[in-house]
Amino acid sequence: MVSADEPRYAEIGREMAASGDWVTPHLWGKPWFEKPALLYWMTATAFRAGLGPDIAPRLPVASLSVAFLVFFWVRLRSEWGEETAWYGAAMLAMSAGWLAYSHTAVTDLPMSAFFSAAVMFVVSTNPRWIACGICLAIAALGKGLVPLVLFVPVLTMNVASGKTRPPFLRGVAATAAFLAIALPWYLLCTLRNGAEFPRVFFIEQTFGRFHSDALQHAQPWWFYAPVGLLLLYPWFPLLGCLRAAVRDHRTRTLAALLIFGFVFFSAMKNKLPGYLLPLLPAACALMAIGYVKAGRPGWAPAAAISLLGLLPVAAKVVPEALASGIRRAHFSGSAIAFPLLAAIGIALMTRFLARGMYRQVIAVSLAAATLLWFQFAVLPAIDRAASARPLWREHHPDCAPRVSRSLLYGLEYYAGKSLAPCEQGFVDRP
Repeated sequence: MVSADEPRYAEIGREMAASGDWVTPHLWGKPWFEKPALLYWMTATAFRAGLGPDIAPRLPVASLSVAFLVFFWVRLRSEWGEETAWYGAAMLAMSAGWLAYSHTAVTDLPMSAFFSAAVMFVVSTNPRWIACGICLAIAALGKGLVPLVLFVPVLTMNVASGKTRPPFLRGVAATAAFLAIALPWYLLCTLRNGAEFPRVFFIEQTFGRFHSDALQHAQPWWFYAPVGLLLLYPWFPLLGCLRAAVRDHRTRTLAALLIFGFVFFSAMKNKLPGYLLPLLPAACALMAIGYVKAGRPGWAPAAAISLLGLLPVAAKVVPEALASGIRRAHFSGSAIAFPLLAAIGIALMTRFLARGMYRQVIAVSLAAATLLWFQFAVLPAIDRAASARPLWREHHPDCAPRVSRSLLYGLEYYAGKSLAPCEQGFVDRP
């Protein structure tokens, strides 16, 4: 378990499975109102199915990621053709952000998948408003009010245009479907826990993220500029094709979502990289559409191939950054130069020697191969450097040593209980 959130969410799901209380989330026996119940339900179901502590929290998220990629391809093919569908789905599947959060049992990907499904049902020549309402309701069970706020530009663009405005009865039916799915859990949790639930969930955890430093995630206003490019790595050079993409109401709606979402999250005082995840499907759709509309310029796949040369450096930096912070990670200029120059050389050969579809095939194949290598090379290193699992397996401590907050939550998850601070070192269990 990596990060402070993942072991806590996993433990809540495990306690939900053990107690049978599917309404009130509990962490170490106490109500925990930081997030809605969708991820906890997914994890609890996996525990009930007999999966272990490492697989149960992550397999449902990974499965949902794959299912959404198939859905994404189908919707893109229906609206913009098979070629665009393959490009868009491949870019999303092999983007750094989507890959990373598909491996992590946190709320960002479940919410992003259902929110983006709601968007794709509406950004269409034949909008399906009831399906949109259902998906948006599930997204609201994943991360509260965030998907509703992000949906504002989508709804506004459709209503203002008049072209894809939902007929009255379909609008009522979509709203009814949303309320029937989203409201019951919020109402039941409030009835069972009183005013404490809305106070913590809405005031502290939702509205507090805009202005309070208490959540310890404050970042400067420009934080999401580099983070957005990192999440879209290695495909962000194709953002240069966006102008060619925005030609009709559907693509203008996706562009409005991107701009609004980026400004909205940048205005928040508290910022985490995963907040931008629901914008990635729209960005990949627009990049794929623009790439095809612009005549498949050769510079785009060449630029993406060049960036793959940074992966060997990232393989060393990422585990150190997760363990000690990015400022303490070490790398040398020579370690960057050789793989980057090699990647640039391959990119230039692809740009000037390959023709037509071969450029795209080479770019996608290299991205798939290098990202697969990266996962096999880096995930074990992350486990050793930033996960509590090796420490737990070696010592099985009965008390909490002086470690980072993330490691402490991980140790408590594997221990299955809250650990009291150690007075001297920690006690090994036989």
